[in-house]
Amino acid sequence: MLREEIDQIAARIAPYIRETPVERSDALSAASGADVFIKLENFQVTGSFKVRGALSRLSAMTSDERGRGVVGASSGNHGAALAYGARRLEIPAVVFVPDYADPSKVAAIQRYGAEVRVHGSDCVDTERYARKWAAERGRVYVSPYNDPHVVRGQGTLGVEIRNQLGPIDAVFIAVGGGGLIAGVGAYLKTFEESVEMVACSPARSPAMHACLEAGAIIDVPCESTWSDATAGGVEAGAVTFEWCQRVVDRSLLVSEEAISSAMRDFLDQQHALIEGAAGVALAGFQQTSRDYAGKRVVIVLCGANIGIQKLADLLLNAPS
Repeated sequence: MLREEIDQIAARIAPYIRETPVERSDALSAASGADVFIKLENFQVTGSFKVRGALSRLSAMTSDERGRGVVGASSGNHGAALAYGARRLEIPAVVFVPDYADPSKVAAIQRYGAEVRVHGSDCVDTERYARKWAAERGRVYVSPYNDPHVVRGQGTLGVEIRNQLGPIDAVFIAVGGGGLIAGVGAYLKTFEESVEMVACSPARSPAMHACLEAGAIIDVPCESTWSDATAGGVEAGAVTFEWCQRVVDRSLLVSEEAISSAMRDFLDQQHALIEGAAGVALAGFQQTSRDYAGKRVVIVLCGANIGIQKLADLLLNAPS
């Protein structure tokens, strides 16, 4: 049933998104002894996988709900995705962002036509306020991850991976709220339960990792990280927590040094941009690559939205 639902969502949102390519990484394959593929979701419209979940939720709304408009909360990528989807489906949208949101990502949200409002210094606080604001005005709140429609929409990335590569042994995905790994893992495991879903988190912002270790959603202190797209806590009652408990087979923490090094390596080898969250997944594979010799592995490069200043810092602070 779940597989069919995600297949149907994939067909429904196909007119609005790109089927992103999968390429074999000769460099990563040679260094690890694995057959390593990279899923280039950094080429997705809006520069991030988030558009999948946003369009899944928006396209499921009634005409009355669409007329009243939608509200979102995001540090950037989900907001841009929601704004893009709302514009394509002609739905009014308001996006709340925390005060640390990257200016380039805020500008992208505005370019796609949504109204932007700033509230809070933590994404959980921003989400809580946005929900309340939406409820008071009778608008639909679209969560970045805490919504079954959104999780299933993110699972459409798994549809593409399966169609492009067939059976695989492991998938490395950066984790924030857990929507992407939950949806992709749930879909792929309907084919082979043995596929290993590897959750990769920055050590400075390890919310879902810590929650999985604790067996419950807990408050996790988070610091600034290259992976701003995954930063912050997990919302109380998040549906993704139980999904992640079911599908995540291994959970890794990676350092800021490993993330920035992986981002520079990719830029040097592939001549394409990725954001910090994509660097998290790459770094997670690099630190465990020996465990996957002889296996078929996919690393999901979840986005490309890195600001100019952050990119400059990445390159200027490279080891000599």
